[in-house]
Amino acid sequence: MTQQTQTAKTAAPAAEGQGLMARYGLLLATIVLIVIIALPRPEGLPVAGQNMLGILAFSVIIWMTEAVSYPVSAVLITTLTAFLLGFSPELAAPAKLMGTSKGLSIALNGFSNTAWALVGGALFLAAAMTHTGLDKRIALVVLSKVGAKTNRILIGVIVVGFLLSFVVPSTTARVSCMVPIVMGIIVAFGVPLKSRFAAVLMIAVAQADSLWNIGIKTAAAQNMVAVSFIEKQLGVNISWLDWFIAAAPFSAIMSVILYFVLLKMMPPETLEIEGGKAIVAKALADLGPMKPDEKKLMVISLVLLFFWATEKIVHPFDTSTTTIAAIALMFLPRIGVMNWKQAQGAIPWGTLVLFGIGISLGSALLSTKAATWLATWISTAFGLQSASAMLILATLSAFLIIIHLGFASATGLAAAMIPIVISVLQSVKTPGIDIVGMTMILQYVVSFGMILPVNAPQNMVAYSTDTFEVRDFVRTGIPLTIIAYLLVLLMGATYWKWLGYMA
Repeated sequence: MTQQTQTAKTAAPAAEGQGLMARYGLLLATIVLIVIIALPRPEGLPVAGQNMLGILAFSVIIWMTEAVSYPVSAVLITTLTAFLLGFSPELAAPAKLMGTSKGLSIALNGFSNTAWALVGGALFLAAAMTHTGLDKRIALVVLSKVGAKTNRILIGVIVVGFLLSFVVPSTTARVSCMVPIVMGIIVAFGVPLKSRFAAVLMIAVAQADSLWNIGIKTAAAQNMVAVSFIEKQLGVNISWLDWFIAAAPFSAIMSVILYFVLLKMMPPETLEIEGGKAIVAKALADLGPMKPDEKKLMVISLVLLFFWATEKIVHPFDTSTTTIAAIALMFLPRIGVMNWKQAQGAIPWGTLVLFGIGISLGSALLSTKAATWLATWISTAFGLQSASAMLILATLSAFLIIIHLGFASATGLAAAMIPIVISVLQSVKTPGIDIVGMTMILQYVVSFGMILPVNAPQNMVAYSTDTFEVRDFVRTGIPLTIIAYLLVLLMGATYWKWLGYMA
């Protein structure tokens, strides 16, 4: 399945489900923006900060309602930021206006961020995987080893999600690779599309990838948002290995729990598929021997993974730089695996634009003091200023889980919330709070889009196969989310505390 096909399939259900909020979301967002700007300005909040709070509310509403596409929302947010900041007084010299040139510069600030470059590089790497078929080969090799028992096939799907997370740094691309493979298995097995077996496999495809978005820093764009703001606000760079050591055990435990929850909630109709192993073996044989481009990409990916994992240990190169270098190699004549024409059609440029604007939005909230003011208000409202580290973690995690129900993009959620989360933690007066560690843990929660199909693009790709109903996803997603929430608290009190990330 190509990226374009996937995008079309993902967009279709959303278009069909346009309700009242979707139709009037833009109008509502505009009204809220005007109201916030027109309100009496609170003490300690600059005019530019108040305008940015209006833009934040506007952004959240159009993202939650999906009133316009994400790329269009990015253009709207850029325009509003340029003009509303342009006509705001300078923070250092209130008698002088910023001007639209400076406003536009602030609105586009995210595109000069190294995290943006990393996400761009990751999308090209994912496109190369799809182009060469290496991702499909990896998936089929794993599935060929697990046998024909339905529970083993489920294990195989979860393991594939884990393995692809290392070498395909795009959740949507990983799921887009897995969906046609799993659909082929379902059809070849002669299993009805609406069977529990088909539903379990397809839900596992989406949920396993969501879980490993948490475990691996480079697996998802939203992680790069968080890392970028941690570096910008706190001056700390989190290496690939640091992230993996902290997060991978959580993802591994939740992957096991996913296996048992799915089998318990939706037990497959049969324990074994006759001839199943042979079917997968045939699909693998049809691919033929590894092509030269696959071998080259495998070498590039493994070398890149080595550089990611050994950052700050055996070399000084950051994750973004090594990724860009790998992409350069992929395009070189004779060494490379694809050309620009082949790559450009497979890149979701809208995602890249949204990511840049998301970082810009967060940066603007910080530079205009809007995030600081809002954080102080939240801390006071929730009684967090003198709360214990565990209570803060429990409260903010629950808040992020609830608000994610209205978001279709973890990247958008991270862009809107992580700068505020950091500012909230900075406003807490409880001694010993590890702001970097708690922000990283709360970013894990940002990836909890496990309840509704619309909570993440990968969910929608899986849902578009018509193998399960929304209620199936919900009744498996709710217990998964509750268990994940409790596991966050448990690991916050134990493992992450031992690592020094919790007070």
